[in-house]
Amino acid sequence: MNFLRRRLSDSSFVANLPNGYMMDLQRPDNSTSSPVSPATERKHPQPLQPSHSSSTGTSIFSSISSAMKQTTQAAAGLIDHSASPTPPVAQKPKILLVIDDAHTDWVKYFQGKKVNGEFDIRVEQAEFSELNLAAYVTGGCMVDMQVMRNGTKVVRSFKPDFVLIRQHAYSMALGEDFRSLIIGLQYGGIHTVNSLYSIYNFCSKPWVFSQLIKIFNSLGPEKFPLVEQTFFPSHKQMHTTPNFPVVVKLGHAHAGMGKVKVENQHDFRDMASIVAMAKTYATTEPFIDSKYDIRIQKIGSNYKAYMRTSISGNWKANTGSAMLEQIAMTERYRLWADACAEMFGGLDICAVKAVHSKDGKDYIIEVMDSSMPLIGEHVEEDRQLIADLVVSKMTQLVITAGSTPSPLRPWLPQVQPVSMKSQIGPQLGQLSQPRPPPQGGPRQPQGSQPPRTNAPPQQRLSPQGQQPQSPQSTSPQQQRSPGSPQQVRSATGSSPVQASKAGVFPPQQPRPPAQGRAPSQPSPTETSKQQATPHPHLNKSQSLTNTFSISESSPRGNTNEDEAKAETIRNLRKSFASLFSD
Repeated sequence: MNFLRRRLSDSSFVANLPNGYMMDLQRPDNSTSSPVSPATERKHPQPLQPSHSSSTGTSIFSSISSAMKQTTQAAAGLIDHSASPTPPVAQKPKILLVIDDAHTDWVKYFQGKKVNGEFDIRVEQAEFSELNLAAYVTGGCMVDMQVMRNGTKVVRSFKPDFVLIRQHAYSMALGEDFRSLIIGLQYGGIHTVNSLYSIYNFCSKPWVFSQLIKIFNSLGPEKFPLVEQTFFPSHKQMHTTPNFPVVVKLGHAHAGMGKVKVENQHDFRDMASIVAMAKTYATTEPFIDSKYDIRIQKIGSNYKAYMRTSISGNWKANTGSAMLEQIAMTERYRLWADACAEMFGGLDICAVKAVHSKDGKDYIIEVMDSSMPLIGEHVEEDRQLIADLVVSKMTQLVITAGSTPSPLRPWLPQVQPVSMKSQIGPQLGQLSQPRPPPQGGPRQPQGSQPPRTNAPPQQRLSPQGQQPQSPQSTSPQQQRSPGSPQQVRSATGSSPVQASKAGVFPPQQPRPPAQGRAPSQPSPTETSKQQATPHPHLNKSQSLTNTFSISESSPRGNTNEDEAKAETIRNLRKSFASLFSD
């Protein structure tokens, strides 16, 4: 113990210790006098007090224990570096853009609602004609809005998080084509109700009718009675039709526009000339003497069925005066709505229009998307259902975005924490091994050596968790860090120390030897002997040396400085080995 005190009192020895280790030994003790040099102490020896020696030994053990504990926790990632809990940050509200006319105030239907229970909803409402946008690859979509509110022009720019589309994006009758805005929203990656893919496909009624033909061929005429329709891409094919009267529909229009009832062949030829002037396509279908119209609407999981009867006597039930009433929702009507809701990847809001003839037959004539008008006595309820549907979609989007890695910031491989724990395992296992006999004592025979439970497997993952390493790649020459203070020495038998660090450091190139010194390459016989025979100094002081090696993993360019620090570590190791072997 006297030797240890003299050794630790040496100023050159303490100065070479790494920062932060054994700081309590460097502080002066208030109960003792000022420190003296080792020479003065030898000239005037004083008897050591038992209490002082016991406190010194306790401080040494506490220093070693705290150093090992901090190093192990830092390597395992168990230390929490947060000094204090961060204050709660106010969440930015989610911006919802509602594309609809000014007759419906959608702000009140989203009042008090939150996305995922934590984000407020800021509603911006405008029509297609009042919007403009610019979309970017990484910047999303920036929308410019110019609206008139109470005679005042309001101009705003924002990035919407979600869009509810309640207007038609394309209409030939009004000469309004907003398909470019739909493309811009899709370009910016904006989520909408209904989906932008379905809305863009609904910009052509014959294209939508082709999807109804697929459903008709799948379910059959009994379950899905579809009206007979003929498509003409231009006026040149409109020569004749087999039966009259027929209904001619020009292009893509809404609310009964572009529909003409043709009674005979002469009127049909005149209608073909009008199609030629319009430079568009046309469809014809047989005229059905209807008793009433049927409309089945689906909003999320809510179904409603209505019957509309014309009072004014017009063959178009949606023109003039009509009587509207809600009817029972049958399984047949539900099948129609569910079948149509599956087209174009799914429709959250849709409606199926059919005609009930006077002979008692039903004919499906059209399907509408989220831009369908709301009718009946439950308009307020339907709007609330749409608002709840939008909030649920936004919540699902927030949850999905929080659990899915971004393409610009992917997740780290999940194998890294597992590999880190497997690397710390051999170090922790060394602390529980029994202490070997002191230096110069009899060695334990190889036959009685206990089996190693922490032996490395035949193939394991590297610390990066990417490529498997073979057992040959974990040799001491390849696994030693360039900044490690220990050198490769085959004569002194220090390779077991480096072999214990094989699971901690990634494979590195060996450091070139010092100038004027030839690199020593151990023979295969010596290497196997070093790995099989336990070293007598593989004790707690050796674990402390491993701890210092972890903290000094930065590369150094000066060879002399490396040798000096390596010599200091070796002296420290020998000192503690002599201490614990006494």
